[in-house]
Amino acid sequence: MEVDLIFKIAAVGILVSVLSQVLKHSGREEQAFLTSLAGLLLVLFWIVPYIYDLFAAIQDLFSL
Repeated sequence: MEVDLIFKIAAVGILVSVLSQVLKHSGREEQAFLTSLAGLLLVLFWIVPYIYDLFAAIQDLFSL
């Protein structure tokens, strides 16, 4: 895993948490939830190829 990916995930987490808090304090809980959900989906799209590679490596290791 690259260090750049870790920094991107941290930046998205910080940005989403700040936006979520601002939206919650302004009375827009629905938009805060959608912002958190969008951040989660973005990070998942970044992580899925690495998870796929991990499962492929495990499958090759055990020759299943």
